Amino acid sequence: MSTIQNVTVAGSGVLGSQIAYQSAYCQKDVTIYDINQAAIDQAKERINGLRALYQRDLNITAEQFAAGLHRLTYTTDLSQAVAHADIVIEAITENPKIKHSFYQQLAQVAPQRTIFASNSSTLTPSMFMADTGRPEKFLNLHFANQVWLNNTAEIMGSPKTDPAIFSEVVAFAGEIGMIPIPLKKEQPGYILNSLLIPFLKSGLGLWTNGVADPHIIDKTWMKATGAPMGPFAILDMIGMRTPYNIIRTTATQENDQVMLAAAARLKTMIDAGQLGAESGQGFYHYPDPAFTQPDFLQTTTQAIPH
Repeated sequence: MSTIQNVTVAGSGVLGSQIAYQSAYCQKDVTIYDINQAAIDQAKERINGLRALYQRDLNITAEQFAAGLHRLTYTTDLSQAVAHADIVIEAITENPKIKHSFYQQLAQVAPQRTIFASNSSTLTPSMFMADTGRPEKFLNLHFANQVWLNNTAEIMGSPKTDPAIFSEVVAFAGEIGMIPIPLKKEQPGYILNSLLIPFLKSGLGLWTNGVADPHIIDKTWMKATGAPMGPFAILDMIGMRTPYNIIRTTATQENDQVMLAAAARLKTMIDAGQLGAESGQGFYHYPDPAFTQPDFLQTTTQAIPH
């Protein structure tokens, strides 16, 4: 059992909102921090939108969902957000410059006892441990999208992370309904994204190179493997911002022209408000996307008789 009760989630996007509510649902006291009131208002809307999903997938009552809501507070004041935090889970944009700045600010206002954990999708704790002023209390804690269903939590420390802190966070992950997955060493992308990102990039490459359209690519993967979603449906579930930041960063570092072009396409969608499931449109339209329809995998041509 951990000693972590007061949780602060910094960043209230798709995954940050899910982490916050899941922690509150599991009886932790949670403060959600974001940079302005507009972001806070969007977080409240996202979290309220989880009600039907929790009731459907976890078979809970409206009263049980509401109990989680009562354990949430919101603020745009970082000092206030972390004043009593046992752990701060950072879920801000996947941009190293922004993360460096955030941890430098956080280190100045958080109590010395507070554990810092990053939900970064691809970046290792060694990149930011100096900014935190407490490398022994800093590690990564990575969640999958739809945390109440895809309930893995990958825990990855740096060479300077205190083993006792690592064990504390493993215990905490279990307390909020996750299956803890401790990693033995730093690995950009952990286990999940080391497998997932090349898959998504392959789909984006096929689309960007004009080989096939997103729905055909998804249909091929789903029909041939029995998977419930293809790469573009997964991108919609994640939301466009995080994949865009990851792909743009790695493509720039590697001078990958195809992925730079793919990132530009994603940026066009973001600018048009086509953020995926959260906005009602991405590669599919929501709430009833085509890939969930019974006829999506049906053939469109008749077999030639012999």
